[in-house]
Amino acid sequence: MTAPDHLLYRQVRLDIGLLATRRVAAVPVPACPEWTVADLVDHLVEVAGNVSARLGSPAGTALYDRADVDLALAEWDRVSRVLEPLVELEGPRSAARMVMDAFTHLLDLHAALDVPPDPEHPAYPSTLDLLVGGFSATVRAHDLPAVRIESPGGTWTAGDGPVERTLRAGTHDLHRSLSGRRSHADIAALDWDGPHEPWLPAFTWGPFTPPSH
Repeated sequence: MTAPDHLLYRQVRLDIGLLATRRVAAVPVPACPEWTVADLVDHLVEVAGNVSARLGSPAGTALYDRADVDLALAEWDRVSRVLEPLVELEGPRSAARMVMDAFTHLLDLHAALDVPPDPEHPAYPSTLDLLVGGFSATVRAHDLPAVRIESPGGTWTAGDGPVERTLRAGTHDLHRSLSGRRSHADIAALDWDGPHEPWLPAFTWGPFTPPSH
């Protein structure tokens, strides 16, 4: 059973805290051009502060040295201690986008630091559901036939109508492909059961655009 989103968010936040230290603050994050590890953490603090304000939390986001990862992590922890109970009260899916954003950046951090991610991380199922949902909407918007997606993490149908193509991929590769972290060449190299070119544009959706390489 997938854990509630507010608990997944806490787990991802703690995992990022274990990787993001002052020692690696200036390390570039290739998946997020022009960002360093410090910038990545600062983004997550900003998102938490914005959601907290939307839910009426009085916590706010305090000023801190944005280049100091330790201070940023401490601020994220402070805001989240108020935010997470509010998110739990809102409902089981209220934090889905926060979890997806944070977990995607956790995987970015693993790649930047060349540290293998946990292949059984509990955030994969929930975030893949959300990512496939976004991809599915774009498949429909492009008026493309449905795609069956199969991975160890689950099976989904993206789009409407009869399934015309099947894509098989590992859980991690699927997540990175749907979140704009794999190029069209990488996506084409996944296990498709036939010509895949018409569906490649659908991997650009929401905030996600596949890199050129």
